[in-house]
Amino acid sequence: MKFSKRVLLRLKNKKPDKHKKLKRESVRGLIKGTLERPRLSVFRSNKHIYAQIIDDTTSKTLVSCSTLDRDMLVRLLKIYNRKDGRRRRCNCTASGLLGLKLAKLSKRKNITKVVFDRGPYLYHGRIKALAKGAREGGLQF
Repeated sequence: MKFSKRVLLRLKNKKPDKHKKLKRESVRGLIKGTLERPRLSVFRSNKHIYAQIIDDTTSKTLVSCSTLDRDMLVRLLKIYNRKDGRRRRCNCTASGLLGLKLAKLSKRKNITKVVFDRGPYLYHGRIKALAKGAREGGLQF
């Protein structure tokens, strides 16, 4: 279901949660994951980023990873030289590494082709870095 920009702008000012849901549905309405081409869904918070590969026909998650995973935190601490163990915000470098890790995990399950679902987020910054990392890892969009 598509809405005009005027309606979305009006909802954004009055009800931001409803605006986000409608925008996500308008993007996701065109994207469906199958067993041959599952959906790569991305969620971004202020500190971390999460990605999962989903088969929509059976509604099951095939592969998932995030920047909160232990091995990702260890890799990020090595990159940033943080010996005190404090967490850092997830930036574009971490998102690129997450894309590479996701591609590696999906290769183990014989998944090479996916449909990219950016959700309500713009294809910019951390979302773009994750997609670039996944492509470098061998996933085809």
